Amino acid sequence: MSLPAHLGRRLLVIALLCLTGAVVWTAWEAHARLRQEAATSADRIAGQFSRQPGLGSAGPAAMPAAVPQAVPAILTLLPGICADIHLGTEWPRRVCGDWDGVDAAPGWFREMLFWESKTVPTIRTIVYRERTIGSVTAWPDPTASAARLWHQLRLVGGLALGLAAATVLLNWLALTRLVAPAGRIVRGLESLDTPMTQAPLPRFAAAEFDRIAGACNELADRLIRTEAERASLMQRLVMVQEEEREALARDLHDAFGQYLAAAGARAATIEQAAPPEHEDIREDARGIEDNIAAMRKSLSGALARLELPDFAEAGLEGALRGLVANWRGQLRSGPALHLDVTGDLTGMPGPVSASLYRIAQELLTNALRHGRPSRVFLRLHRSEAGARTVTLTLDDDGGGEVSRTAPDTGRGLVGIRARLAALGGSLSLTDTGSGIRACASAPTLA
Repeated sequence: MSLPAHLGRRLLVIALLCLTGAVVWTAWEAHARLRQEAATSADRIAGQFSRQPGLGSAGPAAMPAAVPQAVPAILTLLPGICADIHLGTEWPRRVCGDWDGVDAAPGWFREMLFWESKTVPTIRTIVYRERTIGSVTAWPDPTASAARLWHQLRLVGGLALGLAAATVLLNWLALTRLVAPAGRIVRGLESLDTPMTQAPLPRFAAAEFDRIAGACNELADRLIRTEAERASLMQRLVMVQEEEREALARDLHDAFGQYLAAAGARAATIEQAAPPEHEDIREDARGIEDNIAAMRKSLSGALARLELPDFAEAGLEGALRGLVANWRGQLRSGPALHLDVTGDLTGMPGPVSASLYRIAQELLTNALRHGRPSRVFLRLHRSEAGARTVTLTLDDDGGGEVSRTAPDTGRGLVGIRARLAALGGSLSLTDTGSGIRACASAPTLA
């Protein structure tokens, strides 16, 4: 649940509690007021009878119960209040204040007013000339009191409900605006994996969010610096690796090649100088020459793998075609190799060409030596729009699986990722059902 929804739910609960409190308070206050009006009515009726002339003979032995006495006009009985008047031996007389029955409460509401049946009536004695002549019992009429309470609750409840709804809505809008920076900060944190393309977070009015945004911006700056340092270090490592390969190739060509040439010359001399009767010596010499020829061929292949082609002369496309041709010559009747180059490769930076050539070498080696493909497709494409990226893709049907290849650090994947990281590129491996598709992409200069 989002923060505005969580806070809005709490505000709604608080508003409902306030509404319930207002309803309970209104009901209690209305009930207390009705009891007070009943007491006031009883006091007024008792006082009116105590001042009315002609009631001096009222009492237990004044007259028979069958003879009615005049009842004074009761003008002080409040609406909705009923009273029983007891005078001497007369039958009790019940009178109720005028109530027109407007806004009568529904039945279910009257049933909820259980306290009305437990309301204690107000009793007042009638004293005339210091002698008690009767009593007045007053109580709120249940129907009238329920109607009055229903009217007040509708008024107060409606007002409280409206205020609660307005409070919740206004607070919801305020909170939504207040916590809006949180979503932007979260999106900024989620995009920290690409700090080079991330715009810094702006300043916020809330001090807490502003401090968090500042910390996120500082973290993004540190990540940018760290990524730049890492890319520079990887570029240096790649350059050192190429320098070591070139030095090793020179040493092999200059030293080991000369030794092989000298050994071959001596073997040829031994073969020519051997007497005719020593055919075994000539056979041994020819065997040495064959071994030296195999070693020269192996040395030539090693030098081809160590040395980089001249990209200024042949270009990346020509270098890749030469690489595929060398593999075809080695495999002879092996799997079919296909090369497809699209896009304009002119102006390709030297480090990018060298890294892509090395990556193509490693991918072809992995596909041909560690699998059993019947065909291998090598594709090179350079896009023309936007930042211009170059993509090298290799598809094979050798039956490999990414789950077993990805964690294997012995197949050159670590070196491929290191080269691509130095260029700001990436490597992806996907299963094709019949094999593996390796896709290496890197940005190039426009």
